[in-house]
Amino acid sequence: MESKLTIPLSKVYMDDDIRQAVLEALDSGWYILGENVIRFEQKFADFCDIKYAVCCSSGTAAIFLSLLALGIGPEDEVIVPSFSFIATTSPVLHVGAKPVFADIDLRTYTLDPDDVEKKVSKRTKAIIPVHLYGHPANMDPIMDIAEENNLFVIEDACQSHGAEYNGRKVGGIGHIACFSFYPSKNMTVCGDGGIVTTGDEEIAMKIQMLRNHGRRKKYVHEILGYNLRFNEIQAVIGIKQLDKLPSWINNRRKMARTYSDLLKGVTTTPIEESWAKHVYHLYVIRTKERDDLKEHLQKYGISTGIHYPIPTHRQPAILRYLNPKTTLKNTEECAESVLSLPIYSKQRMSEVKYVCEKIIDFFET
Repeated sequence: MESKLTIPLSKVYMDDDIRQAVLEALDSGWYILGENVIRFEQKFADFCDIKYAVCCSSGTAAIFLSLLALGIGPEDEVIVPSFSFIATTSPVLHVGAKPVFADIDLRTYTLDPDDVEKKVSKRTKAIIPVHLYGHPANMDPIMDIAEENNLFVIEDACQSHGAEYNGRKVGGIGHIACFSFYPSKNMTVCGDGGIVTTGDEEIAMKIQMLRNHGRRKKYVHEILGYNLRFNEIQAVIGIKQLDKLPSWINNRRKMARTYSDLLKGVTTTPIEESWAKHVYHLYVIRTKERDDLKEHLQKYGISTGIHYPIPTHRQPAILRYLNPKTTLKNTEECAESVLSLPIYSKQRMSEVKYVCEKIIDFFET
């Protein structure tokens, strides 16, 4: 009987250095918004080559706080992709604004600037391009559209820590950017966590206040805020993981190249545009036989994922608020055909080759 590996879709990195940092944070007696959070914010801002970074409780909270800080609310429209996790869109509804869905480019799975331009109206206030799967959106034309129409650009970089667009790190291109540190991300804080980056001091200060009950100092609440704070334990994990992130990205890219080389001509593999540095949060193939392939791989201990099987504009929760009649051809095609293969920071080449072997077997049978 053939031996079977067990290969997860993703895996959180942990070592003794991180464990020791956590113990030191526990022993410090300070757990919320302390010196480690400040250190992590500055370190992450420097990493993105931007002036300010503000930690919060999740990537979803980061988008929500960004919309609030920009004054986006009722009667406003925000252009978003439907091919993303629902958290790109739900904060738009939470602030009372209307999401307007634009289609994606089939090559990169990110917002199609031509369709974005068609969706701009007098009520449009912002665009949220998603750097999906670790590949940046085509930002120059999106920024041009924003400038021509006096719009804000909020980068949803929740899947793209360290990705680059024309040599610039994502997180430092739009007016604001939002990252997630959920456990499956390229770097994590071993739980929910998020961060907002911006070059605007006023926006950064507003988000700092909004995340912490609307205050800058204790018991003086200048605006109505929220409890969307970050803690010291997550901060020390983030500091340690950020140091390791460049080497992890290099390993992900190496694994992705092997996947692409071995699966060339077998199925549709991801591309990397000439202006992009892909960090492969997910390695996503496309095939009309997606469901059968997923079942086949599961038999051999290979975990896979579908990101995302139901586009946001078809989600029941979204349809309760609006009923868009938009047809998003590329979005709907991808939702029916994408499959995410295992990839993580310390993945072994033997695991990649095993996955490819089983995929080739499936298509040759």
